[in-house]
Amino acid sequence: MARKKSGKRKGKAAKQAKQNAEYEREDLKKAPHTFVIARGKVGNNVGQLVKDMRRVMEPFTASNLKVRKKNVLKDFVAVAGPLGVTHLVIFTKTDKGVNMKFSRLPRGPTLSFKVDSYALCKDVLSTLKRQQTYASQFQHSPLLVLNNLAREGMHFKLMSTMFQNMFPSINIHRLKLNTIKRCVLFTYDPDTNMVDFRHYNIKVVPIGMSRGVKKLLQSKVPNLKKYEDVSEYILGGGNLSESEAEPDGDQNEVDLPQQVAGRGNEASQKSAIRLTEIGPRLRLQLVKIEEGLCGGDVIFHQFVTKSAKEIEELKERREEKKMIKAQRKAEQDANIKKKEQLKEENKQRSLAGIKRKQKDNTAVNEENPEDSSDDDTKYYRQEVGEEPDADLMLSRTSKRKPGRPDSSEKRKRPRSESRPQGAHGNRNFKKPRREGPGKPGFKGQKGGFKRKQFDEGKAPGDQKKFGPKGKVYRVKGTKGPMKGKRSR
Repeated sequence: MARKKSGKRKGKAAKQAKQNAEYEREDLKKAPHTFVIARGKVGNNVGQLVKDMRRVMEPFTASNLKVRKKNVLKDFVAVAGPLGVTHLVIFTKTDKGVNMKFSRLPRGPTLSFKVDSYALCKDVLSTLKRQQTYASQFQHSPLLVLNNLAREGMHFKLMSTMFQNMFPSINIHRLKLNTIKRCVLFTYDPDTNMVDFRHYNIKVVPIGMSRGVKKLLQSKVPNLKKYEDVSEYILGGGNLSESEAEPDGDQNEVDLPQQVAGRGNEASQKSAIRLTEIGPRLRLQLVKIEEGLCGGDVIFHQFVTKSAKEIEELKERREEKKMIKAQRKAEQDANIKKKEQLKEENKQRSLAGIKRKQKDNTAVNEENPEDSSDDDTKYYRQEVGEEPDADLMLSRTSKRKPGRPDSSEKRKRPRSESRPQGAHGNRNFKKPRREGPGKPGFKGQKGGFKRKQFDEGKAPGDQKKFGPKGKVYRVKGTKGPMKGKRSR
């Protein structure tokens, strides 16, 4: 009987979460992704501007992207395909000012702008009385708003198309209002021919009630010790600041189709939408539009106008450069193939020489099989001490090179039989003990000195004894300065 699988059953919420996760993964794959980088030496301010722009493009950007000096544009193009990156924003700095480029990967076009002026996020936030920044507002992409860009001209269409494709599109039927926390605004000024970039935080507040009640709904219970009654606080406006007392009108009042996070923001009720700038702030001027990725034919130029003849000359010059480049590449490929072919020929020649040498060595061994067998027999007889079997010597082949002396001639000379083995060089060797009553001046084996040498023909008191390490001692006797003791 089959056993049931242990574990909890998935409920409705778990299944719905799984479906939402699958939908989000599919949405992430289709959403446009952007690299924001700086090329060359740009300084600290432009470097901070790059970080602020990455903050704007979150979450579909590499916030901690590290760019090295040796990285070139081809490196970013190479990794853009596997990572799903569709756009590239490049900041550069020259003596004349800061430039900004928007490129579509991998083949262009490229829009080049001159940054007329800019302000960092920290500069914008420092001017606010109450900053509206929090971590959750960067979990979703911002809402894109294009103002005054629907004009005649090819460069206006390219600009609007580029800006629209940099941010994910909105599905109205599946859109959740709680995911819209930020707004990006591109506004074209026809008088100055500039494009203003702004980044806002979106806040929804209820309307249709007094400011004091709104204050109570949106925040904690305030300190009411100054008032005798709650009505004084409500009718008096609730001590609102200037930013909180901003008047609402038809321009920012909407009927909410869904419930939005915040006290009092219920569905089918009127609420006011308020924008708070969080930076950065840019003022851009379009310079030119190129057909390729940071190169190619110039489709539009703001300051330079060329005739048809000049355009044709530029095309011919560009084609000539392409031909020279292709010719140089073909020559390099041919040189590489030639080097590889020479390398292979040298390899085959070396292998042929090795095989030829092996054949010569084999032929020499085959011509003199008796010499090799005699050497082996002699070696076996000396090492083992017996005659080898005939079958063993026939199957054995000598591996020693010809001309090398026999190893048996280099053996050490055998030890002499007259010399006892271990007498020299063996520290564990013991001499045989001497037995007997002893000789004159010799105390016997017990208690005697190991090494003794006496002077013959001298009185007992004048005799000397040589002890260990060559030390000289007096022998105990009637004469001497110390009786019964030895002295040096």
